[in-house]
Amino acid sequence: MKGTLRYLAGIAGPNGFGSRSTAEQVTQHCFLPYSHLTAIITGLSSLHFKWMISFEMLGIFKQFLWSRISCVPFDERQVSISSTKIKEPKFCCNTEAHHSSPRIRIFSPNLEFSEEKIELTFATNFLGHYLLTEMLIEKMIDTAKKSGIEGRVINLTSVIHSWVKPDCFSFPELLHPTKYNGTKAYAQSKLATILHAKALSRRLKDRNANVTINAVHPGIVKTGIIRAHKGLLTDSLFLIASKLLKSVSQGAATTCYVALSNETKRISGKYFADSNETNCSDLANDVSLALKLCTNSHTLIHDYLHLSLPNLSLL
Repeated sequence: MKGTLRYLAGIAGPNGFGSRSTAEQVTQHCFLPYSHLTAIITGLSSLHFKWMISFEMLGIFKQFLWSRISCVPFDERQVSISSTKIKEPKFCCNTEAHHSSPRIRIFSPNLEFSEEKIELTFATNFLGHYLLTEMLIEKMIDTAKKSGIEGRVINLTSVIHSWVKPDCFSFPELLHPTKYNGTKAYAQSKLATILHAKALSRRLKDRNANVTINAVHPGIVKTGIIRAHKGLLTDSLFLIASKLLKSVSQGAATTCYVALSNETKRISGKYFADSNETNCSDLANDVSLALKLCTNSHTLIHDYLHLSLPNLSLL
């Protein structure tokens, strides 16, 4: 309740920004003395709110004279690991400095599977983007070393990652759930994105790489999840819930802050919400679980695609 009241009041955090801060406000004092950067924004789809937030960030990024902004659209119903095999290698080779921004978000009320027979929410929200990051990371490390410019990876997650209980998070169940619940599957996939940030951050630190990765909760935006649950809520409860929804610019603020601010330099493996570093769940801080998830994901993708990905023994 205390957190909700703080959110509604728009109380600023330690850095002066809060839930009501906009993307323009959190980046107005950013000063980046370089222009030869590339932003890779994934997760654009036909869903209206995704386009709006993505274009909000595109406008912010263009103000900083980024040399190239690559937008990677996905059709949620056609996402698969094998399709990535065809599209991504050329995409990876043509990029220089990579700043990967918001991840695609998907919520499915019914159990569906990807082309490889993997539960669709997990395949889309986590596995596909885990693969993309792993394919880009060596290039990012090399470019950051040569240019002296810090590379930044941002995983889009959600506050509902904290709903996941330890006994409900097992890799076999993530791939092929015996009892499916759409909200639960969504929360699990968002927990996985934080765990990935924790594990990869550890690997980057061990290699003394000038690349960071963090997880960002953009805030409560009017998404398919809210609409899907409206029928289960009374009008009064839905009215209260609607007061928590952010505008497009507010929803893009935290991602823009972590991607562009000098204050987030050298910060890695952290969780941000309302443009401030904050605490994630105990489960999301479980290092052994993070390593296990990434090891299993690495093995799974290698088995499907026979790709040579970075050696996870460094984790």
